[in-house]
Amino acid sequence: MWRVLILALMTGVAACGIIDSARAQTAQPAPKAAPKEPAPKPAAPVANTTGKTVAKPESKPAAPHAAVAGGAEPTLIGQFGTWGAYSAAPNGKKVCFALAKPSSSKTNPPNRPRDPAYAFVSTRPAEKVNNEVSVMIGYALKPGSESSVEVGGAAFAMYSQGDGLWIKNAAEEERMVEAMRKSADLVVKGISSKGTETTDTFSLKGLAQALDRISQDCRR
Repeated sequence: MWRVLILALMTGVAACGIIDSARAQTAQPAPKAAPKEPAPKPAAPVANTTGKTVAKPESKPAAPHAAVAGGAEPTLIGQFGTWGAYSAAPNGKKVCFALAKPSSSKTNPPNRPRDPAYAFVSTRPAEKVNNEVSVMIGYALKPGSESSVEVGGAAFAMYSQGDGLWIKNAAEEERMVEAMRKSADLVVKGISSKGTETTDTFSLKGLAQALDRISQDCRR
């Protein structure tokens, strides 16, 4: 459920022109004949028995109006370095998140086309979820492939679903967020369903301030 909400919020931000601008800045040049990475297929929802979102199946909303269903249209509440802080209230339940695009992206083979990637850190008080890290990587991930996030000299294994990544071991997420607060960069590596290897580097400048801002806003 939260995965489809993230995608809806992304669409809502795009409607405000922010992600459209990010897409223009991060689009990878490619020959016209190069095949486009396929879009992720919808999957059945996964039951949540721990209060922590483990997997976020479901598909992208087909149109921008889906983003505002239930009052989910996001509001920018602060920009801190490369990270924007947003709040929204889908179905009357307040959520806050920090969002950034990569400062650099590489593919192997080079210049393979893909959708832009985005990193999120989200807080959902109604679900008792605080600072959940996720990455929309911009293509369908290779089934069974290993993806990882490197930050502060540590590597964290990531669970994949469609074009999204979430930390495999939820017990490590707090340590990961603390490392993100103190480090300069976050490096995300993945392999597409066509075998393309990707490396996205996100600057963490401003993330600590963005997290403080959404923490303050989501307490209201």
